[in-house]
Amino acid sequence: MGVHRHPCQHFHKAKINNRTKRSWHVILPDRFSFSPFLAMKETFKPGTMIYPVPACLISCGSNLQELNVFTASWVGTICTNPPMCYVSIRPSRHSYGIVKKNREFVINLTNEHLAKATDWCGVRSGKDFDKFSEMHLTPLKTNVINSYCIEESPLSIECKVRNIVELGSHHMFIADVVNVLADSRYIDQETGAFRLDQAHLITYNHGHYYTLGHEIGKFGWSVQKKNKSAKTNMGHQPQASDRQKPRHNPGG
Repeated sequence: MGVHRHPCQHFHKAKINNRTKRSWHVILPDRFSFSPFLAMKETFKPGTMIYPVPACLISCGSNLQELNVFTASWVGTICTNPPMCYVSIRPSRHSYGIVKKNREFVINLTNEHLAKATDWCGVRSGKDFDKFSEMHLTPLKTNVINSYCIEESPLSIECKVRNIVELGSHHMFIADVVNVLADSRYIDQETGAFRLDQAHLITYNHGHYYTLGHEIGKFGWSVQKKNKSAKTNMGHQPQASDRQKPRHNPGG
């Protein structure tokens, strides 16, 4: 029996690694070409494909003699209260032993100004180079933990290791956030808000670095109702109860 298919489907055959790969591709009329829901999907090998991710500089060391910095993208938030985060490090990395011994590290966010240093510190070892000196980074003593942050970073997060989980290629250092050091240039003097959107942060996406794009909304904008104009019959002004407010819990 023949294979029944949509008249817009066309069979595609290609040679990949000396193997014939067959897949269906959909040729859509112009009026449907805008829809992302009609695209075909193919099976891809399992891997770390959650992108984009942060491009952070992790500083560690309890004194200037062992001070080092390395680049990490396997880093993120894991709990809001208490504030906790993690960084995953290969045991073969020079900084692995430093972080494991001191059980402290600093996550330094990076921006366009730090882009070259971010990449360079990820391909050079602290065993061979003084990375702070080579990349003209300024070590700044932290306030709570016994380590150093990067003065040029817009935001530095002091972390104290709670647990180490040996996963495989990487070991995950689960840590408590014990202090945050923010560049005063990005603090709104009137509201006290920290304007990370003005820091020109960079991100890492499948082997490449990018700056952040334009804003498309804020947390909860999809469910917030617009302010209603005064009701003509009752002269009623909209109250807070007229608007549905989302819970601020982006972590789930």
